[in-house]
Parts: sequence; structure tokens; C-alpha cells
Amino acid sequence: MSEFQYYEFQAVDRPLDEADHQALRALSTRARITATSFTNVYEWGDFKGDPATLMERWFDLHLYLANWRARRLMIRLPKRLADQQRLKAFLCKTDCAVLRASGENLILDIAQDEVELDGDWDDGSGWLAALAPLRADMLAGDLRLCYLLWLTAVEANTVEADDPEPMSGIGPVTGALEAFTAFFGIDPYLVQAAAEHSVGVSAASPDAVLRAIAAMAGHEKTGMLMRLFGGDPLLASEFRATIRERLAPAPNASPVAARTAGELRARARSIRLARERAQAGKAAAELRRQEEQAEKARRARLDAIARRGEGVWGEIETEIGRRNAAGYDRAASLLHELRIIAGEQGASEDFASRLCTIRERHARKERFIERLTAIR
Repeated sequence: MSEFQYYEFQAVDRPLDEADHQALRALSTRARITATSFTNVYEWGDFKGDPATLMERWFDLHLYLANWRARRLMIRLPKRLADQQRLKAFLCKTDCAVLRASGENLILDIAQDEVELDGDWDDGSGWLAALAPLRADMLAGDLRLCYLLWLTAVEANTVEADDPEPMSGIGPVTGALEAFTAFFGIDPYLVQAAAEHSVGVSAASPDAVLRAIAAMAGHEKTGMLMRLFGGDPLLASEFRATIRERLAPAPNASPVAARTAGELRARARSIRLARERAQAGKAAAELRRQEEQAEKARRARLDAIARRGEGVWGEIETEIGRRNAAGYDRAASLLHELRIIAGEQGASEDFASRLCTIRERHARKERFIERLTAIR
């Protein structure tokens, strides 16, 4: 296959209606269209539509993947639930992502033309399902995705060594963040270094969340319940954002010291070296184990041959008499092992004499004699 492209769009807040179906079908007769998705695969040709336009009009998420290592993810966010200035602050030194306004929404567009990937090529299916929770997390105020985008700038050395990290770490890393790291090939050691510091609020205990809910005013709870009854698709994210904000550390709390880009790079190198040393140690231990097993097997084989005594010499003659490559190989192998046994038993001269006799008796069997070159 010379070319492969995978397009997937997902509608989260509003399902597609019949008119939407017809408009999308006009863009592609082969696409799989449901009430919440539009998916197409191309092994030749290309999609006639503009993904950015589809995002502005219908969809909340878009994923693109091509077999020449191009990858793209777009996320649409309602402006009223997104801190536009803070998002831009994360992205100011990131080349692979842009944030643009579209009516009442913001669209975060992340694209890489040549992603360095580990592992085998895949067809793209399953990625958007793994990445979709990132949108809900962002709407709830969890901006660790943007921290990962900042890490791409750290990895590309477009961030100065003394620049501080934009937030106090990203631990504990969620499955969606891990998927994002893998999808865009972000240095896993940088991510591990960043995750050594906790983001704080995301790890709040259920008891803390329960106390925050109990402290909410009655009219506030009633308003949220009415919106829930009305089917507001953004209520859950907005509610999580509210709780997250109320669980944030007090302004007078001791701040967590921010690490610099240089410190994160150094820590990532340290983690990588430790991993490589550990892997080298495991490889060396495995090699020793294999060598020990091979030596045990060799010893057992030599002991078995030694116990057979003169019968081995008869077997050698039988194998030579087959006059084929397999027989010659088997005979030469037995002679090699008999030479080792003779050396251990102080009988090398006797072995040499018997080997000489075999050479003379079978001198015309050139292919067999060639196999005795290594046996002295």
C-alpha cells in the first residue's frame, strides 16, 4: 500500500441530524456516518472536505493519521468554558499547535508532519476513542494536555533552559494523556519526569469533593439539577471545573517550586540512562542464564556420550555410511564431542590415533573429510 489516510470526526455536544447527514454524504459517498461520527479511509485519492470547516460546523473532535507519519488532532471547546488567555500562554512556544476562535468556540489544532513512532504501523481506528476524554478534562479545567504540548517545545529545544514549567507537574498521568504522548511521539522520559510532580487537584479525594459539593449554595445546586434535567451536554464538565476551582490551594498556601525546562531535560536524561542501565543489566543476566543452561545441556550431552563407550564409534561409522550431508554432520559432531571427552580423560593420543584411522578409511569422501578440518 503506497498511501493510507484515516479521517475520523466525533460530535459530542450535539448529534447530527438528517440535514447534517446529507451535507456530509455530499462530501464523501464512502464514509461511515452515524449520529455522532464521520469516518473515512483513503488508500488512494483524498478527502474533498476541509477538516477545519467540518470542525467549525459540526464536530467537537477530529483525528487524522497518514502512513507517512503525519498526525493531527483537533478539539473544539466552548469559549465560555475555556480560559483562552491561559491556553495561549501554554502554546506560545509550541510550533505544533494553534488555537483559533470560531464563533462561540475555540479550536485547538495540533499537527505533526513526521512523528517519530515506536512499534508497528496501525490503521488509526481506536485512537480517537482513547483521546476523547482529553476534551472533557480540558472543559473541567484540567490543562495537562497543554503541558504536554509545552513539553514538545522543551523536546525541540525552543524553550530556554531557565524557563519554568507552566504548571506544577502532570502526575498522575491518565490513560488519555498516555495515548496523546504515544500518538504524537512525545519523549516518554520527559513525560515521566514531568509526572514525578503531582498536578494536585486532579488527585483530590472523594471526601474533599463531597465537602465541596456540600458547601455549594442551594440555588446553585438547583440550577445545575434543572440543567441536568434539560439535558445540558456541558453540565458535567462545567460542574467538574467548578469543583476543581474550589479545591484549588488557597492563595496563601505554600507554592510548589516550579522546575525549569533545563531541569526537566536533565531529569529525563537521568531516567533514560537508568532505564538503559536496567535493561542492560537484565540483558546481561538473561545472557548469563542462557549460557549456564547451554553449558548444563552441553555437559549432560557429553556425559551421556561418555557413558555409551565404544557404541559411539559404531554410530559414527553408521552415519558416515549414509553418504549424505546430514550423516556427515552428525558423525563430525560426535567426533568433536569425543575429542573434548578424550581431553578431559587424558586420552587425547588415543583419540587422535582413531581419528587418523577414520580419515584414512574414508579419504575418498571429500565432503566428510572437509567437516573434520576443525577437529585436531
